[in-house]
Amino acid sequence: QVQLVESGGGLVQAGGSLRLSCAASGRTFSSSFLGWFRQAPGKEREFVAGVSRSGDNTYYADSEKGRFTISRDNAKSTVYLQMNSLKPEDTAVYYCGAATGVFALAAMMRPSTYNYWGQGTQVTVSS
Repeated sequence: QVQLVESGGGLVQAGGSLRLSCAASGRTFSSSFLGWFRQAPGKEREFVAGVSRSGDNTYYADSEKGRFTISRDNAKSTVYLQMNSLKPEDTAVYYCGAATGVFALAAMMRPSTYNYWGQGTQVTVSS
């Protein structure tokens, strides 16, 4: 099993930066594909970024490319999301997820692919 705890959210002005962290406990962290998702009020949970088990490969939603960076530290069992040039439309609750199964790469954007989720951290970007 994997337990995930996000932190680092908060209130920031447009153009600012935040770094989210997701600390994990459990033996399967290093063998899990990790993803960051976000969910705004009244909207579905959407994929933001993903990182492979080794950390060598990263993936981003088109709207986040060039602004967000996902990384992981398997020694610390932590995944990060560095967010720069934040916009008001980035306002949402951000969740990290861990996927322990085998899946096609296209499936990483689906919340149903992930076995475990954190409780989320609120990010609010003011204009």
